[in-house]
Amino acid sequence: MEQIPASIWTLTAGVVVTLISFWVGHHHGLLPEQASEQAPLVDNFFDIMLTIGTALFLVVQGAIILFVIRYRRRAGEEGDGLPVEGNLPLEAFWTAIPALIVIFLGIYSVDIFQRMGGLNPGDHAMHSRHAPKSGMAVVAQASSKTTSDAAALLAAAQTPEIGIGASPDVQGKAPDLVVDVMGMQYAWIFTYPDSGIVAGELHIPVGKDVQLNISARDVIHSFWVPQFRLKQDAIPGVPTELRFKATKVGTYPVVCAELCGGYHGAMRTQVIVHTPEDFERWRHQNQAIATAPVIPSLSDRHIQQMGITPQLVAQVEAMTHHHSPEKL
Repeated sequence: MEQIPASIWTLTAGVVVTLISFWVGHHHGLLPEQASEQAPLVDNFFDIMLTIGTALFLVVQGAIILFVIRYRRRAGEEGDGLPVEGNLPLEAFWTAIPALIVIFLGIYSVDIFQRMGGLNPGDHAMHSRHAPKSGMAVVAQASSKTTSDAAALLAAAQTPEIGIGASPDVQGKAPDLVVDVMGMQYAWIFTYPDSGIVAGELHIPVGKDVQLNISARDVIHSFWVPQFRLKQDAIPGVPTELRFKATKVGTYPVVCAELCGGYHGAMRTQVIVHTPEDFERWRHQNQAIATAPVIPSLSDRHIQQMGITPQLVAQVEAMTHHHSPEKL
């Protein structure tokens, strides 16, 4: 029986390894559902890395198993094997292939980052260290407080240099919704500048361009929604941004992905993606609560009944400050 040439075996093994790697790379089921416009970009990159990793694993492990079987010690063999002092073409080959893979993945990852709207990659050292101007303060200074005017004013006033900004298809356009996000030990606070709503959960409409202005009060936190494939650090004194478009109605977890203290594991909340109609209904209901007149507390009413005016309180505070030990 004529022996099959080694080239045929090598070609067959290459085809089998390629088919298995592509199947594993596209049917792994390791990632949660996609719920944002940016998620498919990240998943495609992950699939390619997993395909390449699977191929390398099969080639390396297959070569080890083949060599163990083919070059095993047979019965009656007591001496050492043939001395092997290296193979320059083979060493150049297995050095060049990983180098090309790393270069390809590096270039592709930068392309993905820019298509997602990544801000100034590699330029973080030049970022301003000034504290961010909150959305509430910006809207309070606006002469008109319509939703569209407030969104445009917010987008122009806050220009973080770190994070995910506008993707190429919405470049130069104002976001549909702006939300200020503050991380603190151990909670997330969401403020809607155009309506005055303050909430412990993030509510957004599906299919709308949303911009999160992220900040931190105490230590570094990290805002992460796995289903959106988006994660952004919240850094004290450094404004960061996360701009995205949710594509699926539902409720998804918000996780702090940065070890921020003893109760870091409990720093969780959720993002609720509404239909546009449900979001408007939620906003009208909560806006009414946010703009409702404040009922004075029992102590405030007693103070008013006693005739204590704000001017009198100011005079007492001034006298106290004037006669404090530091002034004596």
